[in-house]
Amino acid sequence: MTDLVPTGERTLPSVPSENYWYRRHVAAYRFARRHARGRVLDAGCGEGYGTRLLGHAPVVGLDLDAAVAARAARRYPAARFLAADLCRLPVRPSSVDTIVALQVLEHLWCPDEFLAACREALRPGGTLVVSTPNRDTFPAGRNPSHVHEYDRRELEALLRRHFDAVTVVATTHGPLLRLLDRFLGEPVQHRLVRRPYEQQPAWLRAVLRTVRSHDLGITRDAERGLDLVAVGTRYDRERG
Repeated sequence: MTDLVPTGERTLPSVPSENYWYRRHVAAYRFARRHARGRVLDAGCGEGYGTRLLGHAPVVGLDLDAAVAARAARRYPAARFLAADLCRLPVRPSSVDTIVALQVLEHLWCPDEFLAACREALRPGGTLVVSTPNRDTFPAGRNPSHVHEYDRRELEALLRRHFDAVTVVATTHGPLLRLLDRFLGEPVQHRLVRRPYEQQPAWLRAVLRTVRSHDLGITRDAERGLDLVAVGTRYDRERG
């Protein structure tokens, strides 16, 4: 996987400097997998590792970059990958049961259009699972590819415009990472913004390379969590 170069737009597997951020994404995918059923769409799939982790067939991954989608298809042949613009979601009405869109909303100029299209694509009873950085805890200016970052209230209000039931939780550090935060005197994510991974001391780089998704969990205290994770459900009724 030497062709993968960190740009900040996508989180990459098997790149040491990206491991902490990659494991945060995997933790959100593990949560999404618990909600996935039937026909699953992974919108904004990036490198495709999360599409594979969803573990459902049939599952389709969508990404704006055709080269990225093609690379994912080569690496994970059990899933199907297509190039698509999420602002014009290429999905038939009432054709899927679950849509997963992790670390996607913050990149979109069209969040309302995307969520409206997701609702239309879902069958009655279908579920959307999204994750996005928590503006209240995410380091300001970390990622210039973000169009907009959300706090919990804003994210919940956005989803409630399109879905009948919405729950918001967040990823959080487990015991080992909380201990590391205390030892550093600041959150790991803030330390990595102040000083790039390559400039961190060798001991910290070594620790960050060992982080696994099970070192993160889910908290209902979303305001203080890391990445907000929201579940929206479409019921079989017209919205007023």
